[in-house]
Amino acid sequence: MECTIKGNRMNAAEALNSRLSIPGQLVFREGTDGLVFADIDNAHAVASLCLQGGHLTSWRPKDQDRPVVWLSEAARFARGKSIRGGVPVCWPWFGPHATEAGWPAHGYARTVDWEVTDTRALDGGETEIALALVENAQTRAQWPHASRLEILVTVGRSLKLILITTNLGDHDFVIGEALHTYFQVGDIADVRVTGLEGCEYLDKVEGFARRREVGAIAFAGETDRVYVDTEAECVIEDARLGRRIRVAKSGSRSTVVWTPWTEKAEKMGDFGPGEAGPGGTSRGGWRQMLCVESANALDNAVTVLAGATHRMTVEYRVE
Repeated sequence: MECTIKGNRMNAAEALNSRLSIPGQLVFREGTDGLVFADIDNAHAVASLCLQGGHLTSWRPKDQDRPVVWLSEAARFARGKSIRGGVPVCWPWFGPHATEAGWPAHGYARTVDWEVTDTRALDGGETEIALALVENAQTRAQWPHASRLEILVTVGRSLKLILITTNLGDHDFVIGEALHTYFQVGDIADVRVTGLEGCEYLDKVEGFARRREVGAIAFAGETDRVYVDTEAECVIEDARLGRRIRVAKSGSRSTVVWTPWTEKAEKMGDFGPGEAGPGGTSRGGWRQMLCVESANALDNAVTVLAGATHRMTVEYRVE
């Protein structure tokens, strides 16, 4: 986006700042490869959001020494490429496309431009920013349905995200979706997740075998599970950092829990070196993250009726 004022060309960040910045709370800046970011710094927290993908890249409440949302040190910021870390938006399908192997995994929403539609300073000191996905020839070819996708992000002591799908057409359609959040942890071996006890899950590491969770989830190897038919709140208990991250959601019937572990992380190549382990050896950046994703996936794909709106909401809070 470019515009001209008094004969001078403004870049996209400057144009946004002229209309939508919030003094003392929110400013837009241009980063690598022309990508534009919204940087938020209010009384409660600091956060950044990349307009490509509507992708929140970081969030740290000011009472925390370490970020809560993890971003890889090796994350690549490039046009049309997904960012390793933060909160990628998976939409309008989850995982590989059902029939088109060449189309992007988890849909196109995380790699195309979004536009800022509103910003607000709330009475409690929180900052709100709203964005909408910008359609192009690629998106229309891969999703030939009249629709609108928006995300509303509220940054404060908690982080709240609402993913909003509106069916603008005259026929129903089915979506898969997820807020693919990467959380900062001290070390994955010292983390467990509670709240999903008794839930059924599909184990992607074991060929989508269907199992039932017995107790708290602990990690000793690659884990990739889609917990289905659950709206349960869950908690990431982090012994190393001495904190609990509470994940509360609505409009979501699936929860995905994922850590790649050593071999898969090395193949993916953008997890970064991580912190030094014993003797100065690298422990791998993947050891400091865990994905707990609020989703509607596999068994829980959502039918959005003609003219209707579906909302998936998640809120993160640190204890």
